[in-house]
Amino acid sequence: MITGDIVLKNILITGGAGYVGNRLVPKLLSSGYYVTVYDILYFGKETLPLSHPNLHVIQGDIRDIALFEKSVKGIDIVLHLACISNDPSFELDENLSKTVNYDCFEPLVVASKAAGVKRFVYCSSSSVYGVSDAPQVTEETPLVPLTLYNKYKGLCEPLLFKHLSPDFVCVVIRPATICGYSPRMRLDLSVNILTNHGVNKDCITVFGGSQKRPNLHIEDMCDLYAMLLIAPSEKIQGEIFNVGYQNFTILEIAHMVKKVIAEEYPEKLPLGINITESNDNRSYHISSEKIKRILGFVAKRSVEDAVRDLCYAFKAKKLPDSFSNAWYYNVRQLQVRETV
Repeated sequence: MITGDIVLKNILITGGAGYVGNRLVPKLLSSGYYVTVYDILYFGKETLPLSHPNLHVIQGDIRDIALFEKSVKGIDIVLHLACISNDPSFELDENLSKTVNYDCFEPLVVASKAAGVKRFVYCSSSSVYGVSDAPQVTEETPLVPLTLYNKYKGLCEPLLFKHLSPDFVCVVIRPATICGYSPRMRLDLSVNILTNHGVNKDCITVFGGSQKRPNLHIEDMCDLYAMLLIAPSEKIQGEIFNVGYQNFTILEIAHMVKKVIAEEYPEKLPLGINITESNDNRSYHISSEKIKRILGFVAKRSVEDAVRDLCYAFKAKKLPDSFSNAWYYNVRQLQVRETV
């Protein structure tokens, strides 16, 4: 909460009512921060700790720069998580998605700087690397995005760095695919998909299998955000950091899921793995050595930890109707909203 001689305690999180935000917001509140969630609330806000006196929720579109300018007054740090997330969601309406993920990005940065924000953290994505045969994809690896979602995630990064200054610290992170339980659950992410199939279909369906994917437990993602709030400015100014923990093929992840489910649900044995075709060819093996070297950040929780957390959530009936409820799936929820 203290950077140099300046106490930075007022945090605004765009997209803070989402999958990661629902784990991050309580964490920051418990650490004494004042948190403003700025979110369009397509998935509601009821899963947030709304009764907490230090939480303020603003229902707002990040393209509404006038509202954002009002909302960011008095804010010390902006964590920019909001976007149309994942390729299928982006492709529902590519022009609309571009306005959300790219066109409004620089105006948000400009508004934040003008309001006196001291630090801007941009959540990009490791998917910007597309396909790479390199044994370790570093931050210097050329970006070869396969989709418009990946492309615009990467194009926002230099727009942020245009505006860095001694009083406006800018940092970009490229997270691996997040996994694990959240009150605003997503069941359209690789580890979470496989676990849902294994627990509720008694068979793990693998799409492709040979693609290499980096993974990161959602709690480790939140730990990193908390670290970036207090990291010395000179260590993060103008930097890009990969962040992941374990790199596995999708088929390797499926076998890990099978192992944990067998331990948690022995009555489901034998548990099968069904391999089918996939049109998602993203494959890369990211290196997180830079963030370890500069910030000392090392993820602590494994894919198996995430699967076990999900098993506990299923057992506790926290994820009912996990295949039929559109709320767990970004693209389906956006489609539902388009028809109402």
